[in-house]
Amino acid sequence: MRQEYEMTDAQFDKLINACRPVPYMVFGGVPPRSPQQNANDAWMELGRELGFDWTTVQGSPRGDRFFTAVPSVRDVTPCE
Repeated sequence: MRQEYEMTDAQFDKLINACRPVPYMVFGGVPPRSPQQNANDAWMELGRELGFDWTTVQGSPRGDRFFTAVPSVRDVTPCE
């Protein structure tokens, strides 16, 4: 079941900054990470912070800082 989440201003800024283009300079034969890779990492970190599966994020009509996602399963202990 999907749940709605709200990012703080700081979380939103971090996510937006992760999406920015990066200069393409190759050092030691290794190209820079793409903005998509950086954005994925930022969503993954936010998912750990707020407790959702970052691969299930969808926008919300409530604004830029709101989104829906499937809560992540944490420390589920079976009933005895």
